[in-house]
Amino acid sequence: MPYKDLVAHLTRTSPLSPGEAARVVADVLAYFGEPVEGFVRRRHAELQARGLTNPEIFRRISAELAGRRVAPPELSERQLRRIVYG
Repeated sequence: MPYKDLVAHLTRTSPLSPGEAARVVADVLAYFGEPVEGFVRRRHAELQARGLTNPEIFRRISAELAGRRVAPPELSERQLRRIVYG
């Protein structure tokens, strides 16, 4: 198991068991390891299901991408549309 020191830290500083802490670490790594294209498609579907329009969705996705731990290069609305619609 990678990040054993992080799992140990979480078990010392929270009520999480070692198994729960390991799952949290795995979930966080998976979240931040999601490819840009997958993130854009997933967020577009989530926001569209909430009733947002594409211009609102693409503005929000651009802002969210810029705030990610390892931000990708800035993508234009056209590039985001291409990711979603091909």
